[in-house]
Amino acid sequence: MPLLKTSLAALALSTAGLAFAAPAFAEGEVNIYSYRQPDLIKPLLDEFTKETGITTNVLFLDKGLVERIQAEGANSPADVILTVDISRLTEAKDGGVTQPIASDVISKDIPAQYRDPDGNWFGLTTRARVVYASKDRVAQNEITYEELADPKWKGKICTRDGQHSYNIGLTASMIAHHGEAEAEKWLTGLKNNLARKPDGGDRDQAKAILAGECDLALGNSYYVGLMQTNEKEPEQKDWAAAIKVLFPNANDRGAHVNVSGMALAKNAPNKDNALKLMEFLSAGTAQQIYAEQVYEYPVLPGAEPSAVVKSFGTLKADALPLIDIAANRKKASELVDKVGYNDGPAQ
Repeated sequence: MPLLKTSLAALALSTAGLAFAAPAFAEGEVNIYSYRQPDLIKPLLDEFTKETGITTNVLFLDKGLVERIQAEGANSPADVILTVDISRLTEAKDGGVTQPIASDVISKDIPAQYRDPDGNWFGLTTRARVVYASKDRVAQNEITYEELADPKWKGKICTRDGQHSYNIGLTASMIAHHGEAEAEKWLTGLKNNLARKPDGGDRDQAKAILAGECDLALGNSYYVGLMQTNEKEPEQKDWAAAIKVLFPNANDRGAHVNVSGMALAKNAPNKDNALKLMEFLSAGTAQQIYAEQVYEYPVLPGAEPSAVVKSFGTLKADALPLIDIAANRKKASELVDKVGYNDGPAQ
């Protein structure tokens, strides 16, 4: 099954039972395997094609990206991997489906804390793991992650699945800062403060706050912008209007941030075009598109977030290198299971 041109559509597939017939590769193409939603990357790829004349072909997968490339082996058509979360990026590297690159452009545009020391992956944008707080029921405007375990919030907090990569990243950062034993105590306290079993996505937590099911929730910052501007599902604007964004630990280490990122596929058949795309994504035009249309924070030094994102407040980002978070993700996953986080609060 050939990759589709972004001018037509993006292809949503799971990997189970699918065969892939490698297409013929024209000189002016680049093939992208993406965990990122097609509508989020389309504006970037359209601009890249406009500037370079290179056609972009996208395969969107909701799971199994690394396994698919492994199965395709040396004949894989994948040139560039686009994904979210440091765990997905390190999974690709550890799975042997990436290759290192050295680019003066990328090294200049992307700060060292947001790229693999070996050159196998690069962060493109950051998103903060923030606290959504009820405008009506939460008076305070400052909070820490540590405070989420305070019994004063018992029955007041909603989150998505503790094993979701967004929450694993936060728990991994808590391990990096406090050690495994203290992180376990924190996660147990957070579990005890849950209003219900973890469920839904980040936007569903804002919906639950509007419904009065909880007063606080964990969520990624960019979802607030997506809800505020959602014309297709205007009820999401009501969810966003019910919350305020609190940036945790603003007075000490700063808020946990994670990334969307990119990697060069191990057997990229269009390597030169892949490098052109990767350099484009790290540079100013693409970084501004990310800021304005996806409501994420550009990694390019000096690039400004959108007016919508600025309205949330000032982000002080935790300077912890992403590689340190990645190193603790296995322990974080084990802790989630150990404390029975997904079972919800004790009855």
